[in-house]
Amino acid sequence: MGSPLRLTIVGAPPAGAADAWRQVSDEFELAEEALSRFRESSDLTTVNRAAGSGRCIRVDRRLADALVAADRAGRITGGLFDARVLVDLERLGYAGVRLDVAVTADDRTAAAHDGGRRYPTGDHRWLTLDPRADEIALAGPVDLGGIGKGLALRWAWRRVARAGLVDGDGGALLEAGGDLVAGGQAPQGGPWIISIEDPAGGDDPIATVAVPGGALATSSTLVHQWTAADGRTVHHLVDPRSGEPGGAGLLSVTVAGPDPAWAEVWSKCLFLCGRADISALARGRGLAAWWVTDEGTVEMTAGARIRTTWLAAEA
Repeated sequence: MGSPLRLTIVGAPPAGAADAWRQVSDEFELAEEALSRFRESSDLTTVNRAAGSGRCIRVDRRLADALVAADRAGRITGGLFDARVLVDLERLGYAGVRLDVAVTADDRTAAAHDGGRRYPTGDHRWLTLDPRADEIALAGPVDLGGIGKGLALRWAWRRVARAGLVDGDGGALLEAGGDLVAGGQAPQGGPWIISIEDPAGGDDPIATVAVPGGALATSSTLVHQWTAADGRTVHHLVDPRSGEPGGAGLLSVTVAGPDPAWAEVWSKCLFLCGRADISALARGRGLAAWWVTDEGTVEMTAGARIRTTWLAAEA
């Protein structure tokens, strides 16, 4: 998933902790082999290469579940989340494994529009799935980057929970890059205290928040940013309404919630709203969300405020 993986365990014997780490590592490797667009051998690469042909391909259950989750996320967010942005990511220069799919250059630059949207809202014909056989056909190639990492965290966390590591006085925190899921007791007792990093690259966090249980996900321009062929500075958070990087006026968005995949989906969607519209969506959805503007100010919803234990601007 292109992120460092870390597991912190409280109250487990060494043998139990070592076994938990093996299980978490194994789950992430299986998720990578199913969902990565940067692996020649992945199931996603295989179905992306067959995209547009109408041919159904049998895939690992993880990929089938991830594509269903991506489709559902598109419906629930009104199209703000859309896995079909891969063609625009590659056009902007964020390429994975070479696909040579049956999608022409004209398709990439003149996709169907619906009220100005590059990827039509409510158009779910991109995915054909036989759930009985885990067979998939795609109308066009997709990217499962962010939601894929969130799902890998969900699946790996289930293994941690089944091992009983968050019961009683125990606790655990599983982190993949800027996304994490935690439960049980933190080392100091009580909830886990998590730092939100400075998206401008500063050494000190901009806030710390309490996570008694559940997930925290951040969408930021700090890591995946590059110079496009036309000389523009671009990033990987592509708005499906325009096919271009979104998030005007924002540097990062962090969302807390019960599930890491949904926290990841909402952090991206809120980011794409930009500074002008993020507050309305975050508060309308009742999300616990923090965001950093391009002026360096930190704003948050009421649900985020009650979780905030320290804020740099108020220190």
